[in-house]
Amino acid sequence: MKKPPLWLLPVVAAFAFWAAPASFAQNTNEAGQNTSSGQSTNEVVQNTAIVPVPRDLKWVARHEGFVQEAKRGGIDILFLGDSITDGWRGRGSNVWSQDYAPRHAANFGIGGDRIQHVLWRMDNGELDGIKPKVVVLMIGTNNTGKENDHKTPRNTVPEVAEGVEAVVNDIRAKLPDSKILLLAIFPRGTLDDPQRAQVALINTLIAKLDDGKTVKFLDIGPKFLDFDGTLPKSIMPDLLHPNAKGYQIWADAMEPTLDEMLK
Repeated sequence: MKKPPLWLLPVVAAFAFWAAPASFAQNTNEAGQNTSSGQSTNEVVQNTAIVPVPRDLKWVARHEGFVQEAKRGGIDILFLGDSITDGWRGRGSNVWSQDYAPRHAANFGIGGDRIQHVLWRMDNGELDGIKPKVVVLMIGTNNTGKENDHKTPRNTVPEVAEGVEAVVNDIRAKLPDSKILLLAIFPRGTLDDPQRAQVALINTLIAKLDDGKTVKFLDIGPKFLDFDGTLPKSIMPDLLHPNAKGYQIWADAMEPTLDEMLK
């Protein structure tokens, strides 16, 4: 029997814990389920990834800057996401200046954002007044893993997938004439990092959002990996954020699809 590639091993090992049904199931308790006290409850456990929320005042100020940028219009490509997208302003700035600024691109990425924060930003003006040809979306890595206490889980695989679906649906509702280039969440961590496995499983679910028309799913994750699945620090020094070389790899891998979607 042929052995699976080494980079798949953590995914296989974690599947029993993280895997979800084919549909994007919500994390809810059944009505009437018995509690430890023997009483019944109708309480529903809310998927936090689909509940829009803001962050602190500094974050709100950045959001308001994006709203003003949207009001000025003239955006043909909109990048939307978290710190990995935000990084086009820093380590990816040279590539951005060469490949995207001349094509009237805007970067609405904010470091530390989770899905619920992007939902709030979209619901509060960031998509108003613009008609981009393509929205490049990558979000969800900050919904994986555990909170800062290293104990409390953030969101499950199906919850994150449901959250990404909510973002896609919101974009389609607010920007009906725009196409969406939905990027797979980039690989992160070491081969045995549970978040690496969680991200891989999320990507298998959100890939189903590709409708062959207005939403295109693209997984360029393998472009960052060595042959054995290792994520080299020469591309992602902290095993999460690309450096200048990583942003060039991103741009090169995405270009054929983006160029086709812009036509």
